[in-house]
Amino acid sequence: MIAAPGPTPRAQERLLLLDPRAGRFRDARLADLPTLLRPGDLVVVNDAATVPGSLPAVAPGGERVEIRLLGEAGAGQWRAVLFGEGDWHTRTEERPAPPVLGPGDTLRLDGLTATIFSVWYPAPRLVELRFDAEGGRLWSALYRLGRPIQYAHLAAGLALSDVQTVYASRPWAAELPSAGRPLSWELLLGLKRRGVALAAVTHAAGVSSTGDPTIDRALPLPERYEIPAETVDPVGKARAARGRVVAVGTSVVRALEGCAAAHDGRLVAGRGTTNLVVSPGFVPQVVDGLLTGFHEPGSSHLGLLRAFVPPPLLDAAYSHAEAQGYRGHEFGDSNLILAAA
Repeated sequence: MIAAPGPTPRAQERLLLLDPRAGRFRDARLADLPTLLRPGDLVVVNDAATVPGSLPAVAPGGERVEIRLLGEAGAGQWRAVLFGEGDWHTRTEERPAPPVLGPGDTLRLDGLTATIFSVWYPAPRLVELRFDAEGGRLWSALYRLGRPIQYAHLAAGLALSDVQTVYASRPWAAELPSAGRPLSWELLLGLKRRGVALAAVTHAAGVSSTGDPTIDRALPLPERYEIPAETVDPVGKARAARGRVVAVGTSVVRALEGCAAAHDGRLVAGRGTTNLVVSPGFVPQVVDGLLTGFHEPGSSHLGLLRAFVPPPLLDAAYSHAEAQGYRGHEFGDSNLILAAA
């Protein structure tokens, strides 16, 4: 599938509607979303803002490296993946490996240093590090030095505003929670007028690729989330009224289903970390439908979709989308997986 080369105006994307119960799909527009849902349904978004997580640095031996932040690990520590010299213009799988570093090694940035605290399984490029600044001083430095993480299929460099949803709040996400990017305020208000409820979780969406097969096979890595009480209650009300809970993006699925799996099927307000990998055979306990983009074959995101759609139907839908010129990746078109009844 052709990758979208960059951001497009919100709510202009195409949408492919898949009904797994009826075993069919049809073409639509994202602007049709309010008419595709019904009063009593609940749409849950990931309101994590995207951090400027790509940071240039210099290793102890003088080599230039790139730090890609995966998220805060607590106690002033951050998880990150390291790349060798180069930038997003080169495909991740063609980037040189960084020098092998270990605990105590220090990476120098402009006015900031990061000391490696530990190396993280399953590859030496995955590290936990600690910056020599904290609080507002650290965040000011990250926003001054960093750029959005991006990939070689894009035509131009991204501004930080390109990788935010309209409802973005706390800076938790390493990469854009892309399923929600095309949702405009006008479209969200259209859902409210339709009688569709809206709620949010915050999930630290991680990187989609590193180019290292060992790491990529382990994706998605454990990610933190927070589910507010203001979301738990609407989920319960929607399910009691036989409404459908529609997750906007795979990160919302991981947060809701990861929480339910950790609490005997119950959704509980609060923070947690999920290592849940949703794959074929998984039976969702909370989520009934999913608004998402088009994903690469073999990716964990596509594997998650197979828990909601029978593989033959999903394969047929993807073949149709490719033939019709739908666009993939983070700025591409959308598909809505949702049973009509």
